Amino acid sequence: MQPLAVHHVSINVSDVDASLAFYVGRLGLARRPDRPDFPFGGAWLDCGHQQVHLIEGTTPPPVGQHFAVLVEDLDATVGELRSSGLDVSDPSPVGTGRQSFVNDPDGNTVELHQANVG
Repeated sequence: MQPLAVHHVSINVSDVDASLAFYVGRLGLARRPDRPDFPFGGAWLDCGHQQVHLIEGTTPPPVGQHFAVLVEDLDATVGELRSSGLDVSDPSPVGTGRQSFVNDPDGNTVELHQANVG
């Protein structure tokens, strides 16, 4: 196998509209119009060249699972999200970058990652 990239991640959400308000309205992802008519609720979102798929269903307990969104300026991102009322962790170093964490309405963790700081 020769993987090329991550195409998408899927996360379970209990309320698609509330999740869209978070992922599109707060994090700036864009809703895709090409999601098939599955027999369950959900939405497909663009996040740069990758996708996040919201799947309406039971959300698993948080035990460390998360995905990371690459941002250019972590301090500005954290400030913007905090000013909109979100609880975002303080930036901290990780490898050659920095990271912060925020939870969606269902408690799914999203890492905000700024690469190659320094």
